[in-house]
Amino acid sequence: MIGQRGRALALATTLGLGIGLAGCAPSSSDSGSGSGGEGGETTLTVWSWRVEDQAAYEKIFDAYEAKNEGVTVDFKTFKATEYNKILATGLSGSDGPDVPQVRSYGQLQPTIASGSLVPLDDEIDLEGWDDNAVASAKGTDGSLYSVPLATQTVQMFYNKGLLEEKGLEVPTSWEDFVAMNDALLADEITPIAVGAKDDWTLPIVHEVLAAPRFGGADFQDAVATGEKDFTDPDWVASVQVVGDLKKYMPKDVTGLAATDAQTMFTSEQAAMIPGGSFDLAVLQKGNPEMEIGTFQVPAPPGSPEGSEPTTAGWSDGNFAVSKKSEHQEEAMELVRWMATKEFGQMVADEVKQLSAVPGVTYGDRVLGEMAKSYEANPSPYLLLTDFRYGSPAGTDLLGTGIQEMLLGDKDATQVSSELDKGVKSWFEPTKK
Repeated sequence: MIGQRGRALALATTLGLGIGLAGCAPSSSDSGSGSGGEGGETTLTVWSWRVEDQAAYEKIFDAYEAKNEGVTVDFKTFKATEYNKILATGLSGSDGPDVPQVRSYGQLQPTIASGSLVPLDDEIDLEGWDDNAVASAKGTDGSLYSVPLATQTVQMFYNKGLLEEKGLEVPTSWEDFVAMNDALLADEITPIAVGAKDDWTLPIVHEVLAAPRFGGADFQDAVATGEKDFTDPDWVASVQVVGDLKKYMPKDVTGLAATDAQTMFTSEQAAMIPGGSFDLAVLQKGNPEMEIGTFQVPAPPGSPEGSEPTTAGWSDGNFAVSKKSEHQEEAMELVRWMATKEFGQMVADEVKQLSAVPGVTYGDRVLGEMAKSYEANPSPYLLLTDFRYGSPAGTDLLGTGIQEMLLGDKDATQVSSELDKGVKSWFEPTKK
């Protein structure tokens, strides 16, 4: 992880991103702000950007209400692309949530700096949790401000039935992976569905296809201490891997949105799709009859010695307590419950996410596969976990850069150089 000096410098450049952002929060009549009702009843508002999870969370909070007489949880969702502005405005006024879902890692820092959240160090114990997840919920001061919701992973999804029909098997070597793609292409099936119009997806595609090529967790350590940077030959080569595999992507890859790529996969026009564990529920809903599998893409040629197929992960989305909540005791109790195995198990079962709570089991076969792969050989989604503490963010730089590479406007060296220059405008390594 990046050093405290680096994070502090990054924070100074990013406070304006989350504090005082323009945008209108819902009016008091729409927000359902936490309020006491007749008979001592309390309504707690929970805000989230996960519109697609509305029904699942309503079921989860019904279970909470059944065990907490007098408490009603009003779960409200907002469009993801507008959420940051709405939340910043809501938390600064009187119409915000009691329990907001907040971002993680670097994107959490502006909300913390605004003074909107209640510190949780003396309230919630996350001992035994994954260090990567806990880091996502802390401020640069080292204090805990939220409870991690889910561990997201990235991997290659594939259509089991389609591969079996074509006599193809999950590849165990890069040569096998290339041969499988060639066979699918020869059969006029798009091998890898990618929607490069949405550049935010491209760092994920890069992680899925090429993390072993740059060295995964070992590279993270080297960058954190300044031993290496993003002009390193192994990093540049990993970006080139994505460019080399363009021929296996849709012909109009830069004109396709992420949802278009998902449709290609669920309609069985494409055999594979690189994506996050958060995509699973969408893919299953898109084609309930499809048998979906996952695998770790084998290490490309030239990968550093000892590199193995890996599953990159990060903590995505946390829950916090608003300082302006009129019912902080009840809100704190709800957030404490969000750190329990009971809540974590319901997240796994209903939201179809990999819970950040230790000890959760997975009835869904594919979720279980992803959890097992991450446990066996994890690596960080580096540009998200370490390089979102400043502006420009690493994910933004690489996403735009790979998009331009796929358009033919830049090569891997240029993309990597611009990424390196951009993050060095705020990132400071922690010297050993």
